[in-house]
Amino acid sequence: MTYAALAGLFLLPPLVVTAVAVVRRRPDARWWAATALTVVGLMVLTVVFDSLMVAADLFRYDESQLSGLRLGLAPVEDLAWPLAAGLLLPSLHLLLTPQERA
Repeated sequence: MTYAALAGLFLLPPLVVTAVAVVRRRPDARWWAATALTVVGLMVLTVVFDSLMVAADLFRYDESQLSGLRLGLAPVEDLAWPLAAGLLLPSLHLLLTPQERA
């Protein structure tokens, strides 16, 4: 299994939870902005620190299983994990926080 396929499988549950949260709760623009900033921040940190770890030779990837696209030294497939976390946690919070009654 390629890293991209594994990342795709890993992203399915967070995407489903996010879709359910959005349909049920209809979040406002502030929620979307906060979630987007969180995802971007996590991705930037992932690229920086993965690149540092690859440069330090702390780990290696099987090149035949990668797409070949890289940001810095980090393979693009590594961005699935911060994307999943950045979507899943705010979506769960949205779903599990009681709605305010008007």
